[in-house]
Amino acid sequence: MQCSLPPFFLFPAPFFSAARPHTIHQPNQRARRRTNMKLPKLPKLPSLKSLHLPSRITMERLLIVSAAALVVVLAVRGGQQTQTAMQQTDFTPDVSTQTIADASPDVEVTSTVCWYEDGEGYLVPVTRQIPLQDGVAKATLSLMVKSSENDLAAARMGLRNVIPEGVTFDLDISGGKARVDLSKEALSCQNAEEELLMVQGTAAALCGFDTVQEVTFLFDGQKRSQLTHGTDVSGVFKADSVNLEIVETTANLTNASRVQLYFPSADGRLMVPVTRTVFSPADLTTAMLELAKGPEKDSGLEIPLPKDCGLRSVTLKNGVATIDFTKEFASLATAEDASAATSQALRAIVFTASQFPGVKKVEVLVEGKPFEAQPSAVTTFVNQADEVMAQYPGLITVD
Repeated sequence: MQCSLPPFFLFPAPFFSAARPHTIHQPNQRARRRTNMKLPKLPKLPSLKSLHLPSRITMERLLIVSAAALVVVLAVRGGQQTQTAMQQTDFTPDVSTQTIADASPDVEVTSTVCWYEDGEGYLVPVTRQIPLQDGVAKATLSLMVKSSENDLAAARMGLRNVIPEGVTFDLDISGGKARVDLSKEALSCQNAEEELLMVQGTAAALCGFDTVQEVTFLFDGQKRSQLTHGTDVSGVFKADSVNLEIVETTANLTNASRVQLYFPSADGRLMVPVTRTVFSPADLTTAMLELAKGPEKDSGLEIPLPKDCGLRSVTLKNGVATIDFTKEFASLATAEDASAATSQALRAIVFTASQFPGVKKVEVLVEGKPFEAQPSAVTTFVNQADEVMAQYPGLITVD
């Protein structure tokens, strides 16, 4: 849109200069001596009578037209600025935040599991969808490195990244063993807790791939026995050490085993894996018995199964794990929030059972009969990123 202004708005240069007298009005003596400049004489201003001014009516019309034009221009510019601001503040996901919903239909995606720290200090797995690419394992680790984009993605889930900013990786996987070399930035953790989260989170992420059963570490190209704050990194790391419960016993641990149990977080948004030491075979039956016991006291985690719920039998045949509970399990269907309670219980069972080779499907029975209230489908992906984001209120508490 073009707007033609009358000659009244086209000020001659002398008139415009005189309209801002502060730019030339009597500078102080010190400034004048310092610059040693003579001020130019102002040209004589034309008198108002010599100017051919429009009539009052014409002036009012011109002002109305000019005001309308200004409103249109500002509206257009404002819309452009608002759109630009939205583009700048709206988080645009890349590899670090790509989900199936965000991805282009032409981009083939794959599931991967990243590990984060929650508000209680636990390592928690979150299933993410990223573009299918060479080196998915390294791409997975890169999602866990602290950066502005990765931190924002984690914060949207109420979580924190566990690998220091700037860390890069060299990764070699062969024969079920992964050797990962973390750059020198990995030595910048503030305390032993951060070191342990970094090491265990990295190992757990790599062990999530079928080609990796154990992980060893290098730091800045060197083998180290311990990190800056004393964390032991000399040995081999496996997935069975995440969120390890403290064993308070004088018994010999030589014959002890470990099982991984999944419990709901206090707010119910996340399923948190806990590694428990047991003195019986680390099999599906043991895991279900320990799951029924619930988490440790003051752990900040919830009991997924109903009170006094017992286990009648556990079988595994043709890839189907059939778990038969006592009648107390059926009380989930009449709980205050039956849908959420049932979902949490079934997820805890499915995720706990999935750690054992050969388990492809889980069937839940109550007193030998199929559990009527169970959903038609229970996700096999733990803590899906889009669901975790949707359930996070995004509130910031200030003490």
